[in-house]
Amino acid sequence: MLFQCPGAMRYTRPTPEFYTCRECGDEIEIWSDEIETKCTQCGTVFTRPREQGCIDHCEMARECLGEARYQRLVAAVKNKGDQSE
Repeated sequence: MLFQCPGAMRYTRPTPEFYTCRECGDEIEIWSDEIETKCTQCGTVFTRPREQGCIDHCEMARECLGEARYQRLVAAVKNKGDQSE
């Protein structure tokens, strides 16, 4: 059996999370491996609150998550950081 890092579970086995749209009050579904999504009712872009994850500190994150997923998450985190400056 291969070891599965519990810190990577939200990326490798995504689960849905639900928030309320700040514009229209509709329920927004976003998966744990997504950075942002659009409200299906009004189209407002919803960005997940930034949480520290394994990509921030684990030297095995690239290998554990796989290259494509790792690059997508790193780019999304970098883009959000660039926008907040």
